[in-house]
This record gives sequence, structure tokens and C-alpha cells, in this order.
Amino acid sequence: MNDHQLLRYSRQIMLPQVDIAGQQTLLNAKVLIIGAGGLGSPAAMYLAAAGVGRITLYDDDHVELTNLQRQIAHGTADIGINKAVSSQSTLQHINPEVDVIARNVRLQGETLNAEVAGADVVLDCSDNFASRFAINRACVENGTPLVSGAAIRFEGQISVFTPGHNDSPCYNCLYQSEGEELQNCARNGVIAPITGIVGSVQALEAMKLLMDVGESLVGRLLILDGLTMEWQTLRLKRNPACPTCGRSNT
Repeated sequence: MNDHQLLRYSRQIMLPQVDIAGQQTLLNAKVLIIGAGGLGSPAAMYLAAAGVGRITLYDDDHVELTNLQRQIAHGTADIGINKAVSSQSTLQHINPEVDVIARNVRLQGETLNAEVAGADVVLDCSDNFASRFAINRACVENGTPLVSGAAIRFEGQISVFTPGHNDSPCYNCLYQSEGEELQNCARNGVIAPITGIVGSVQALEAMKLLMDVGESLVGRLLILDGLTMEWQTLRLKRNPACPTCGRSNT
């Protein structure tokens, strides 16, 4: 770490939980973010600012006018540009020292498995159940920590899954089926700051996992009601019969 980096990250380094060793861990880290929208925008921006060494972004969607109310990595001039590419420009402007890889395709199949295997932490910032279940399965198969977030209307939720460690449940233990695909922002609406709150918590949980500090949200589902500004915590247990991480599949 050079003098410039020591100054840039000094406010983190002074924290005893981080120190120089923790900051160096962040600089060496590889994070995969799937989805560069409402959740992926703040998550990626904070991780880049914090000095995560390599951030790989996947999103096959393009910036639209309706996105700009909450997807803060994009601006009016980015309309029509792929979201991963637009985010890459934003992150490099925030911190040019971070290696940002933008992929303007849907992450799936063998590529999904390979990217998850090569990441230290995966952030699921997608907006559909099919993607979430596929990401979860890849993380379970590769033993890669997963930070999952969701936001809709005035509601948000976050959890962390560490397959193979701490008897962690997986996303499939929490949701037993792929659910209703119509539960999305386009049909139900979303208040802008909810995505920022959830995405920021995802970034924090990812940094804690990378540096192995504090207590993560493993085994807990954090739920926010933005209308009353109340947080609830639900305790989660691993489901022995889970079709993804159950004993018959491990």
C-alpha cells in the first residue's frame, strides 16, 4: 500500500477492526455484483470507494428514464447505455484505482458458475426469482459467500449466506419456490431511498465478510418497513430437506 492509498483510505484504516491489514484485504478482494440497478448502484459505488480491488458487474439491461429515480450510478446522459458499462464509468470516476469489469450479458450457466467460483463474495442485486435461485445454487456449489438483497414499494430485506460455514442456510431454505415474477418495481413501484439503504447494507456486509470482522447476517433476515422506519430480524435455520443445500445435496 502506497502513501496515496494510505491517505485515501485513512478514515477506514483508523478503525481497529480494519487497520492496514483489513484495507489490504479489501485491495486484494474480488467481488461479483449481479445487477447494476437500484441495489447494485449504491453497493458497487460504496465498494469502489472503499477500495475493493476488483469489481465485476453483470447486467444485460440498458438505462431507461424510469431507472434514474433510484439507480444512482446512472445519469440522464446514460439513457440507452448498458447498465454495467454505465456503472463502470461511474465507479472509475469515483476510484480509478479499482479494476472494474463490465459484462453486458445475462450471467447464467457455466459462466455463472465460473464467475462465482472466482469471486471472494457475490452480491445478488438482481430483480427476479429465477436469477436469485440460480445465483444461490452456484454459490452453494462453490462455497462462495452470498449477500442477498431485495427492495420493493417501501420495503427492503437483506441476508447473508455462507455455504459450508456456520451451518448457514441458503436462499432456497428461505424461499421454497421461485415465487411470483410479477413482484417487481415496474409493476409495484419503489421509493428511491429504500434501494439505497438495502444496497448500502449489502456493501457493508460484503466488506465485513471480506475482512472477517463483526457479526454478519448469516442466519438472519433483516427486514425494513420504510413507512414506519422499523427494522425486524427473523432467525433462519438451514433446512435439512432443502433441494439446494440439504444433506442429500452436500
